[in-house]
Amino acid sequence: MSVMRAFFSSRGVAVGVAVLVLTACSAGLRPTPAVFRTPAVDQLRTDVTYLASAPLDGRGTGTPGNDSAAVYLARRYNAIRLSSFAQADRPGCAKGGVTGKADCFILPFTASVPVRNGSPRLLKTQNVAAVIPGNGSLAGEYVIVGAHFDHLGRDSANARDPEKGHVMHPGADDNGSGTVTVLELARRFAQRPAQRSVIVVNFTGEELGLLGSEQFANHLPVPKEKVQAMVNLDMVGRLKNDKLIVYGVLTATEMKGIVDSANVAPKLMLSAVGDGEGPSDHAAFYRKDLPVLHLFTDLHDDYHTANDFADRLNFPGLVRVADYTERVVRALADRPTRLTFQRVQTAGANRPSERPGGGAYLGSVPDMGAADVKGMQLAGVRPGSPAEQGGLKAGDIVIRFGGKTITNIYDYTDALGAHKPGDVVEIVVQRAGAEVTLKVTLGKRG
Repeated sequence: MSVMRAFFSSRGVAVGVAVLVLTACSAGLRPTPAVFRTPAVDQLRTDVTYLASAPLDGRGTGTPGNDSAAVYLARRYNAIRLSSFAQADRPGCAKGGVTGKADCFILPFTASVPVRNGSPRLLKTQNVAAVIPGNGSLAGEYVIVGAHFDHLGRDSANARDPEKGHVMHPGADDNGSGTVTVLELARRFAQRPAQRSVIVVNFTGEELGLLGSEQFANHLPVPKEKVQAMVNLDMVGRLKNDKLIVYGVLTATEMKGIVDSANVAPKLMLSAVGDGEGPSDHAAFYRKDLPVLHLFTDLHDDYHTANDFADRLNFPGLVRVADYTERVVRALADRPTRLTFQRVQTAGANRPSERPGGGAYLGSVPDMGAADVKGMQLAGVRPGSPAEQGGLKAGDIVIRFGGKTITNIYDYTDALGAHKPGDVVEIVVQRAGAEVTLKVTLGKRG
């Protein structure tokens, strides 16, 4: 936080941002080529370049870089003149509303991080949240729009390039892209409020297990029965071939129609998935019986690596995602009636990685848009990984792993977690309509 305060004042945010971006570039983060310029693109680029910069050191939860990121977001909300929530235990923030105090947008809490075979690790950290009051008779109801702003920091255990050691992981797409899109949506709704109020929130601790979103969902600043829906943005900065994956379309009976109607020309190629579960922040709200959506532009080779740089984002595509999300949120906020929540029976997933079970590493990249495939379809494999060395290819559908039948991503992660580094496993895939059997030696993670 002290770094941020040295750069910012309530009236000098733009100057501070420029200085920080120059500092980030001089510290080794490559500048983004100015190939597409609009005010929205420029602001998105400025915000994400700072969040992914060297001074923030990967924004690991409980680190100074994560704290600085939180202050940056609070300053941005204050500059937009949003309202903060009242915090009874913080005298300067007890009344809420527009206070001119950026600190009041920060919601501190102590996160409990599970530790295998040990006592939980306690981290002092924070979410960041603000509210944009509605302008109609429905202003007492809310739509929540959120994204996590933490990343891996220098953690190699959960990285997909563990061989690089404890290097900084910039996290521009994961989830700088979702974070800055929430900022852009906050600006738009502040200029033109909806009927219902809109809560914008940035969560910490997602990479450690949805810690921030669970904290917020368990301590909502408004009555749960007044919440219409929650919309989550996680990894939305790599739009390719116009493909946008939208999860949670069956969590309310009306949701599919809203999602489809918001897709106006030039249309996105929507891949709709019904389930509201999965390892991202929307799941914390779905488990509270709230309708949810999660937007995602799919995995890529830089996911959870030291190469997730700001200059690799598709900024015009990010604006298109923001435009689409704004239409969805306005439809949710302006509709005269409440959504009808429903639980989804089918299993689905949204952005799982190969979390260490026995520490085994394969190096596969799931195709998260292939929701109707029986098995786990691969979008690609990491160069030099055991998957590539064993002959796995993009487009393969894994149907058996070490003798276990694979019908979805959950089966696959369970099967991988049952093995240890050095195990030789038989993997059966469907490739071009035929079954192919491969032998793969699993590597070591971290």
